[in-house]
Amino acid sequence: MTSSGQKKNRSLQVYACIYLAFIYIPVLLLPIFSVNDSLYIAFPLKGFTLKWYESMLTNDAMHRALWNSIKVALAAATISTVLGVFASKAVTRYRMPGKKSVVSVILLPLVIPEIILGTSLLILVNQIGLGLSLVSVVMGHVLINVPFAMAVLISRFEGFDQALEEASSDLGEGAWSTFWRVTLPLVLPGVVSSFLLCFMFSFDEFIMAFFLTGTEQTLPIFIYSQLRFADRLPGVVAMGAAIIMVSIVVVAFAEWLRRRGSYGMAEDTGL
Repeated sequence: MTSSGQKKNRSLQVYACIYLAFIYIPVLLLPIFSVNDSLYIAFPLKGFTLKWYESMLTNDAMHRALWNSIKVALAAATISTVLGVFASKAVTRYRMPGKKSVVSVILLPLVIPEIILGTSLLILVNQIGLGLSLVSVVMGHVLINVPFAMAVLISRFEGFDQALEEASSDLGEGAWSTFWRVTLPLVLPGVVSSFLLCFMFSFDEFIMAFFLTGTEQTLPIFIYSQLRFADRLPGVVAMGAAIIMVSIVVVAFAEWLRRRGSYGMAEDTGL
């Protein structure tokens, strides 16, 4: 590598470190302040305490919001992953007119600002008389989760040998039986990874929930409503720190599972 190439590579590394520090250092401060024995989030720290976690565990309103977020995330992740599986299989296995246009429309929520999507869905929900509830929040989360599910699953469907499905068909298995016995086991790591990513995205999502929630708050909406009260802020920080730690574990597990599945598929196909 030439000296100019080395300088360029070093510059990119420095830029990447600065970018990552800018993004993650504020997030990593949450666990530190969550054990700070003070109502105020500021340095220097006053001392070590776990009382904010204790207050978090005894906050019934927070528990209800947490349970609402879990229900919404489970429903949205399940629906999004199922739709993503069948949509990904369709676009990778079958020829259809306007396939690229259809995929582009499905992936459109990735580039449209969420505030626009939230406003549009709010108008739609009110026009059809559905009303604002956790159901409307699930609808909004499915809309923005399906593109993420497809992004994970399309690569998974394209990664294994289609001859395995053809062999199953030649042996007399129908399309549905082939899917359950051959296709699904091969793409299962991608399915689980898609589900986990969709779950965490739905669990943490704020903008769509802000527009579409009714009287039942999700956890991000509850946390936002508590920021006006100084005495409740440390408990919110403790909850945020707990969510960050769980999110890191879930996302890391999903990525590990996706990579493990990709490596296993490469070994099975001899690639």
